[in-house]
Parts: sequence; structure tokens; C-alpha cells
Amino acid sequence: MTTDKLYDIYLQHPVISTDTRRIAPGSIFFALKGDKFDANTFAEQAIKAGAAYAVIDNAKYRLGEQYILVEDVLTALQDLARYYRKQLNIPVIGLTGTNGKTTTKELINAVLSQHYKTQATQGNLNNHIGVPLTILTIDDTHEAAVIEMGANHQMEIDFLCSIAWPTHGLITNVGKAHLEGFGGVEGVKKAKGELYDYLANLPSAKGTLEEERDDFEKPDGVTFINHDDATLMKMAQQRNLQRVIYYGTQDGDNLVTGKLIENSPHLVLEWQQQGSADMYTLQSQLTAASQQVA
Repeated sequence: MTTDKLYDIYLQHPVISTDTRRIAPGSIFFALKGDKFDANTFAEQAIKAGAAYAVIDNAKYRLGEQYILVEDVLTALQDLARYYRKQLNIPVIGLTGTNGKTTTKELINAVLSQHYKTQATQGNLNNHIGVPLTILTIDDTHEAAVIEMGANHQMEIDFLCSIAWPTHGLITNVGKAHLEGFGGVEGVKKAKGELYDYLANLPSAKGTLEEERDDFEKPDGVTFINHDDATLMKMAQQRNLQRVIYYGTQDGDNLVTGKLIENSPHLVLEWQQQGSADMYTLQSQLTAASQQVA
């Protein structure tokens, strides 16, 4: 089945299930494979539990019209999320980094949700499965989304960006984690920097799904950068980022400059900002705060 036809079914059944122990009635069950299981074998169980359809990639388990046969279930899920994302006209904040991703995501979402109807990554479901699942939970009532993206090898962030299509982005920091997968510290910088690369090329990026939708225009990417972090500043300078908003604790060309006053029992900040408060300011404030408490 093609992605556009699967999308038509998704519009009628906009809930995704991947675990037969928690099947939402009327949902679409995606029979994902794991290291020790093949969910194709659970497709019939999913239908009996209330799923409207089961997406499978083994014809042996296709028992009727409710079973949608695709070449690869995971790829079908990712392609569906990518297709759906390009129908959404909302800002999507993508974030990655070695440490502090989940804390940063939760803080940003907590503040933005006071002013906007938001959706965000649940927990740390930030990989090649979690990101598309999160995208597919966004509905037409949401005004913004915060998507956490994790990686343990090169080109993973680039791939997740192709699904989430972030319009705004930030890297929390670059540290010495998962070095074996990245090939060293420079590999970590390159991998995390794929988010900067994406945002730098956002206005001119062209893809097959964009070509299918002539009225789709990608906005300029907005990048939030910690002015105190020399590594991030150098990474940014190596790229042609069009719209950059700085934050930090030192005096400088920051939209928000602040410091942590207290973090127990409550988080207390002191900051100065340039201009009037808006969505960008709120994000910068929360990002700056999260770096100090993560």
C-alpha cells in the first residue's frame, strides 16, 4: 500500500498502536519487529483486541481486508509520519544534545503550553520509532510541538529531521557520550550538528513529498544557541544559519541573559531580555534554565 493511501486510512483512524497489550479501539496497529519478536505474529490478536487495521510486512499473516500489507512496517510508519508532518502548518521545535534533552524538552513544553496548545515527545521516546509516533499524535488543535531527537551514530539526527521537519531547533550541549557509535568527539559534533545543517538548509530544501504538495512552503529555520558554549558557537559559525537567537548567562548579544538564583525547592531565575516577550523569548528562558539544572 502506498503512503498516501495509508494516510487516508490514518485520517479515519488517527490513533497508532504498537503493543497488543494496549490496543486503543479503532486504532491502526503497526506490527514492528524487535530483536526477539516479530509483531506480524500478533496482528490477528491486535484485530481481535479492537484495532481497526493491522499493518504487516509478511503476507503469511494477512487474513483479510483489515490487514494492510507493506514492504516494511517500520519504514511505512516513518513515511506516514513524514507525509503527515508536511500537512501540518505549525512550528515544531526540534532539540538534541548529549545531555539535558528531556529536561529541556519538558521545561520548554511546560511554559509554551501556558500560551499554546502543544504536543511533545513523551518521556525519552526520541528515536527512529518514538519520533514518528510523536508526530502522529499531533492533531489539528495543536499550535506547536516539541520533539526530542536522540542519536548514537552519524546521520541519525538528519534522518529524524526528515520526519519531524523542525522549524526551530537547539542543541543542549555536545559531550563525550556514545563515542564508539560516533567515532570520537569530533564525530559527536558532526552528528549533533546535523540539526544545525538541517536548519541552515531549511528554506531551500526540496523533497519528493514537498513536490507533491505545491502549496507547501518551508519557513526559515530558527536556531537557539547557548552563547556561553564555545563548542556550540563554533559549530554555528561553521554553518550558514539564517535566523539565530542567543541566550546565556554572560553579557552579550543575547535575547535572554540570566542566571540561576535557586533550584530547591523551587526553580528561581533572574534574567534580562531584549524587546518584548514572545514565543522565542519563552523558549530561550526555559532553555537557559534547563542547562543549569539538567
